[in-house]
Amino acid sequence: MENPISNTRRSVDRRSFMRGGLLAGGAATIGAGLLSNATLARAQDSREDGHLDAGDIAILRFLAAAELIEADLWIQYSELGGIGDNPPIEIDPNEQLNPYQAALSNLDSDGPQYITSNTLDEVSHATFLNAYLESKGAEPVNFDEFRILQGSQATGAQDIGRLTNLMHLNVDTSWFVRYRSATNPDFGATFPQAIKINNRTAIPITDADFNNANHIQVIANTAAFHFGYIEQGGSSLYAAMNQKAKHPEVVRITLGIGGDEVAHFLEWVDFAGNGVQAPVAPVTDSGLTFPDFFANPPLKPASLVQPSLIFPVPCEFISPDLPHVSIIRPLTDRFGGAVATIASFTADGLFFGQSKKFLAVLNTLAVEADAAHR
Repeated sequence: MENPISNTRRSVDRRSFMRGGLLAGGAATIGAGLLSNATLARAQDSREDGHLDAGDIAILRFLAAAELIEADLWIQYSELGGIGDNPPIEIDPNEQLNPYQAALSNLDSDGPQYITSNTLDEVSHATFLNAYLESKGAEPVNFDEFRILQGSQATGAQDIGRLTNLMHLNVDTSWFVRYRSATNPDFGATFPQAIKINNRTAIPITDADFNNANHIQVIANTAAFHFGYIEQGGSSLYAAMNQKAKHPEVVRITLGIGGDEVAHFLEWVDFAGNGVQAPVAPVTDSGLTFPDFFANPPLKPASLVQPSLIFPVPCEFISPDLPHVSIIRPLTDRFGGAVATIASFTADGLFFGQSKKFLAVLNTLAVEADAAHR
């Protein structure tokens, strides 16, 4: 992506909180809470020379692979929905947003800025992880040979090969229910879909997609739920990998970048919720309806899909005999590990049209990462 940097009271209050609370002091607090002095001391004693063992390298290489995938899909979102140099498509010369940007802005007036910022973060994660691997004498991850997929042909999209496909998505929306539930997938809990989104595009495919207001809004709403799906996956993945990391620097990396993934997720929880309440919802196009979850909740109790519940509800953790606590979940390899992440991405439709070799390489990286242990 070339030069990727360039409305409500609630959203302003949220941004103030993020800047003043979570982002300013959260990382240090999380780090102090998760890492015991004994664990750090043992890791430091055995790795004073800065050497990374095979397990830590496997963790970092898989995370670099995951970030390259995330960067690829977010660049596609940013080209069409971000704040970059996208030319307006509207006939009205006074209109500054193309219809996709406008539909995203209906969910939050700062939506295009958030998309661009999320994109820059993911690009920085991939670039840093590969550079760190090289600094330790390890092989970085390069997926350039697999950039073979055709992306959007709408005005604003680059005519370049892609790793991921955003035009045939089966978006897993169960995360929306899971984080409003007091149960935990690591204890065997399962969750229904908040909305069934099957084989739908989350970006305009051609300029024809700009011509109908309901059509482009449903595309934007699909993207909103996909944003949350992607970032909740990253939150669990980094937390799962952190439990395996040995070297103190690798622990710092998984905590530091993982914390940024959590920050992304919290924004997109709120963003997706705005697509299933008035004034945006209800909205329908070609058999897919985003209802107003306040007026017509698709699940009971209604709290399981309440749009204004944007923070994780306390759930069971460690032992069912302990008090419920608000956490990232899942945290285990079975649901949040590397192999589980690739299986979920594949089911999502992200790799629709990709080569078998690409999937084999990804699976190998994932198996090696999950095999790492502290």
